[in-house]
Amino acid sequence: MSKHKPKAGGKKTKALAPETRRARELLLELLKVPGVSGQEGPVMAFITARLRKAGCPEGAIVSDQAYRRGTAGGTVGNLAVVLPGTEKGSRRMLSAHVDTVPLCAGARPVVKGDWIHPADKETALGGDDRCGVAVVLGAALEILENKLPHPPVTFLFTVQEEVGLFGARNVKLAMLGRPQLAFNFDGGSSEKVTIGATGGYRMNLRVEGIASHAGNAPEEGVSAVAVASLAIARLHEKGWHGLVRKGNRRGTSNVGVIQGGQATNVVTPLVEIRAEARSHDPAFRMQIVEAIEKEFQKAASEVKSVGGRCGKVDMEGRLDYESFLLRDDEPCVGVAEQAIRSEGGVPRRDITNGGVDANWLTVRGIPTVTLGCGQTSPHTAEERVYLPEFDRGAGVARRLATGRELGI
Repeated sequence: MSKHKPKAGGKKTKALAPETRRARELLLELLKVPGVSGQEGPVMAFITARLRKAGCPEGAIVSDQAYRRGTAGGTVGNLAVVLPGTEKGSRRMLSAHVDTVPLCAGARPVVKGDWIHPADKETALGGDDRCGVAVVLGAALEILENKLPHPPVTFLFTVQEEVGLFGARNVKLAMLGRPQLAFNFDGGSSEKVTIGATGGYRMNLRVEGIASHAGNAPEEGVSAVAVASLAIARLHEKGWHGLVRKGNRRGTSNVGVIQGGQATNVVTPLVEIRAEARSHDPAFRMQIVEAIEKEFQKAASEVKSVGGRCGKVDMEGRLDYESFLLRDDEPCVGVAEQAIRSEGGVPRRDITNGGVDANWLTVRGIPTVTLGCGQTSPHTAEERVYLPEFDRGAGVARRLATGRELGI
């Protein structure tokens, strides 16, 4: 293996190990493959092609139809690779979601020193979660191509995580081989060990007013915009919007999308709103939801036409993902921390206020710890990948897949 030429007057650049260089190359390829939520076909085809090229038995690659129960449409479901062990041990599962947010569409990765940047300032990079896909797929390819000894292992690639964790929520458990140790690779530092996450509830509100001419007879109408504005202002004033703190209870809420109106000379008859509420406490989360509905219904009864007519509000909601918190002595946590130490890291436990696939995997009976692999600032045009962190994440994945977390 040739070494990089040192810069004039500088230090020699440490040559990358073959497996590290390969993982980086795989990541750069994956970052170029389109695959926003509901359109994951190209990235699943890429994963399947690489697995088959590496000699993966056709029968080991299985999939489901989880996309049919999602909100983003699509034509492909979750994909799993289920390998028998060459060594005895509990079955392990490594997972990552393949979809990206719309801001990543058209992303072109560029390497600058130790960082991968998007070439365009207007796009996100897609490191969330192509970094996770790269380390999980990379571990599978290492085992297949180099015939590495390993315990029974499953590699899971999920769809539609970004729009509600639908892949993990609806994955066909029977196809996973009953894993007893599960490791999900998503965002952040390679030393972060996420043992818990909040739960999220999403709402669609339909605010109906009464149309009238805004110049000739505005008093005869009921503005759906006014109803929505009044409700949101009161939620903010009473501490039910944004960071929600009531005594020792904590949560968040957000009115994220407002759509309505077509002309300035018409009193707006309809506004549609999408909102969410989050909390680690399921009961308090529903209290936030109830406060939102209450303020919208109250505002609808107060905004009236000159004749005393009111608008109305209809709200539909659904649980996106339930909160979870792994036990301190959960086996997957200890194994993950040992793998990080063996890669030279110092593990630190974390609880996140965002949803991850581990929410539904854990709730559905597969306790899952989430690990990072170098992504920063996801869902923004500032998204980057720090390669030394990614390298460590890839090393951790290899150790977990092969059962070498103790450095043996």
